[in-house]
Amino acid sequence: MYLKVSDFAAIEKGNMRFRVISILLFLLTVASPACASNPALSSQGLEQRVDFWKKVYVQYGADDVIIHDRIYVNLIYAVATKETQNAKINEIQNALREIQSNQETPNNLSPTVVPIFEAIVAQGLPLSSSLIDHLFVNIHKQIGIKERFRDGVIRSGRYVEKFSEIMTNHGLPSELALLPLVESSFQNAKSKAGAMGVWQFTSGTGRCYMKINKKVDERLDTVRSCEAAAHFLRDNYSVLGTWPLAITAYNHGRGGMLKAQKHCGSDLPTIIGGYRGPVFGYASMNYYSEFLAAVEVYKNYQQYLGELTLDRPDSPTHKGPTMRASKLPTKIANTPAKKTSSVVTAKYKVQNGDTLSDIAQRFGMPVRNLMNKNKLNKPVIYAGQILLVKQSAHHYHRRSSNNAI
Repeated sequence: MYLKVSDFAAIEKGNMRFRVISILLFLLTVASPACASNPALSSQGLEQRVDFWKKVYVQYGADDVIIHDRIYVNLIYAVATKETQNAKINEIQNALREIQSNQETPNNLSPTVVPIFEAIVAQGLPLSSSLIDHLFVNIHKQIGIKERFRDGVIRSGRYVEKFSEIMTNHGLPSELALLPLVESSFQNAKSKAGAMGVWQFTSGTGRCYMKINKKVDERLDTVRSCEAAAHFLRDNYSVLGTWPLAITAYNHGRGGMLKAQKHCGSDLPTIIGGYRGPVFGYASMNYYSEFLAAVEVYKNYQQYLGELTLDRPDSPTHKGPTMRASKLPTKIANTPAKKTSSVVTAKYKVQNGDTLSDIAQRFGMPVRNLMNKNKLNKPVIYAGQILLVKQSAHHYHRRSSNNAI
């Protein structure tokens, strides 16, 4: 049997159709929501942290006190109420000591201790006396925020379309438009820490990118402050070179992350595991993971939160930039800057690469206040210089972590 020229043409046409269909299927697969994650926003090595924050956002509410490990955050021992949390912590401490005494004989553990033992094993942690000592001193409390997060997703409808457009126009990942879910739950107000607006800029950082004076505070203009956030994040990325570090610097400060990078390299999980800077604490360790969890929940909010009616983009989006900060409420209902302690004066030794602005951000102080406190006539400092700063046991740059206790 011989094939005609027309037969070859038909075969070639069929092959072409097959190739076209294959390419279309591939593109559809890549574009599907399940596979559309931005490779620049990697969660590698942070999976347990992201999973923990998803639980905080969608599983636990304002009446739930999650008792877990401060470092291995997804090691959850129990969920208590504010009234029972102290008694529950005592139980957990006793359980850890019992586990430490029965490492070789886990069958001897009390029935109430077994779930804690199993939770530790499930995290893949190698059981040892030193590990138990570590766990004992790192018991941590975190309040659930599912109600607040749900409200934030609803409010986000006013802003996300415009914010995404701004980020894209600046050549940044569009997902950064969702950073206010972590910062402010899309509330345009003033926090106790002095951060302002949907993007929660402190005055020190804000003045680098916006007009802030007695008559005008552009932090309250949601569009203008989003433009400023885009510039700030782009600058962070230009200096630090990766988005996990650039986003973490939004919370911890660019100078602080440069130091962490110098000590441990550019891999955020490595920094979290090995860097112990003076203010690189729970909030900074978790900030990027909180963001990734927020993006995941937002993109699939029907699955996590049920059907919601999001606010429309034409809802009132911002209070005018000429509104003075003093007229705003001084407390954001259920916003991240929750926990404050008595402020004390501490000393800080200036490191190579520090700027006065970075130090002011790190300790939550306006640059002018920092200069006055140290009798500086000019914003010039040098490595090795000792500065007086204000510090609180629970204060981190811009915000403490979401309802951490």
